Amino acid sequence: CEQWHLFNGRSQVVLMGDAVHTAHFAIGSGTKLAIEDAIDLARLLGEAPAAEQISNLPAVLQRYQALRSVDVLRLQNAAWNAMEWFEVCGQRYCDQLPPPQFMYSMLTRSQRISHENLRLRDAAWLEGYERWFAQSAGLPDTGSTPPPPMFTPYTVRGVTLKNRIVVSPMAQYSAHDGVVGDYHLVHLGARAMGGAALVFAEMTCVSAEGRITPGCPGIYTADQAQAWQRIVQWVHSQTDAKFGMQIGHAGPKGATRVAWEGIDQPLADGGWPLMAASPQQYLTGISQTAREMTRADMDAVKAQFVQATVAAADIGVDWLELHCAHGYLLSTFISPLTNHRSDDYGGSLANRLRYPLEVFAAVRAAWPADRPMSVRISAHDWVGGGITPADAVEVARAFKAAGADMIDCSSGQVSKAEKPVYGRMFQTPFADRIRQEAGIATIAVGAISEADHANSILAAGRADLCAVARPHLANPAWALTEAAKIGYRPVAWPRQYQSAKGQ
Repeated sequence: CEQWHLFNGRSQVVLMGDAVHTAHFAIGSGTKLAIEDAIDLARLLGEAPAAEQISNLPAVLQRYQALRSVDVLRLQNAAWNAMEWFEVCGQRYCDQLPPPQFMYSMLTRSQRISHENLRLRDAAWLEGYERWFAQSAGLPDTGSTPPPPMFTPYTVRGVTLKNRIVVSPMAQYSAHDGVVGDYHLVHLGARAMGGAALVFAEMTCVSAEGRITPGCPGIYTADQAQAWQRIVQWVHSQTDAKFGMQIGHAGPKGATRVAWEGIDQPLADGGWPLMAASPQQYLTGISQTAREMTRADMDAVKAQFVQATVAAADIGVDWLELHCAHGYLLSTFISPLTNHRSDDYGGSLANRLRYPLEVFAAVRAAWPADRPMSVRISAHDWVGGGITPADAVEVARAFKAAGADMIDCSSGQVSKAEKPVYGRMFQTPFADRIRQEAGIATIAVGAISEADHANSILAAGRADLCAVARPHLANPAWALTEAAKIGYRPVAWPRQYQSAKGQ
């Protein structure tokens, strides 16, 4: 129902419970919702002075609907999660997850019961599960309290991360001619000291024409590589974090202003020509029109990606990520919303993937075999006719076959017509589905803001790593702070800061 109350000419009719909203049988909370509706309606009526209860009744009923509809949406979302889990558990979880993890996944299927909520319900059982998870991660059973899942190590190829928390790539728009400086050293260095295992720099562009804005960094000149090397060496010498670099090309979303001057708005002057899989404007009637890439363009850009990869390897970057998401150049080939080509690089998903896979193969060949490589994709375009989560599984399978170690599961930003559904951990279902159905490790990202989120995701096998973005902008030491909140003491602090740990 869109309207929960109605004056029928004689009396005021108010709906509550199953008359106005339902929850799936997997949750079974219809009666609970009805009683809570009645409690809140009675409370709201009681808050109004007796003399005004009748005159203010329409306003009270509006507040009643506004208040209760939010709680109902929360419960219905949980019911949807539980329903979907039961619908796909046979094909997605039964064969893929070990029995203890399958049980954990089942218990937390609605995402309303979290890791710490399980501890309240059965601390002994959860400690046993954490012990099993830690041993599965390669830690010996010392008999002491096991670490929470987010503080277990993770190894990919020749790189071992001390824990499962990643500082997500976040644009800072503060480079000069593509060269990073003291700002980036402080920004990335602080987060490397803050407890995360892997710190990604923002998308680093493979050419001047591949920049999003004039403030975006690059790695296409010797000066740029040298500036990056200073930061990489500092992180390695002063912390035990690993340093990751995400390389990409802005494509049709380039030549724009820095975010605080108008995000996605084209430069008034000093811009550069843009290209994409097919001719397009990101902002219709506003953005510069990108031309369609030729085969010669594709060869040139592929060579730029390889050159950037070699430079990143030479300066000691530990982890490389290829950016194939968010409507940037490689993403424009993958999405049918932005790829309208009639040649071998358009049409079917297999054809649309052809060029991104060409670039990936060339980059993987140039990247050291003992270092990991991930791919960021938009797992959902949030637009009818665009990439769906089912398509994303096929995209992940293709990159896995080409040698990718992990898929970084983001979504959207391909079209301004998108209608995403936000909420806590809102992109985690994409990481979960890709991990189970494509059989490749995943990074969950998107509204992961506390340890309880990360531990729930990791313990249930919904992802292998958690990338945390905005919370790391607010607090460089997010991982250390969250460890303190949940009472996990063994996490190591920088020795310069140890006097603050106890407090």
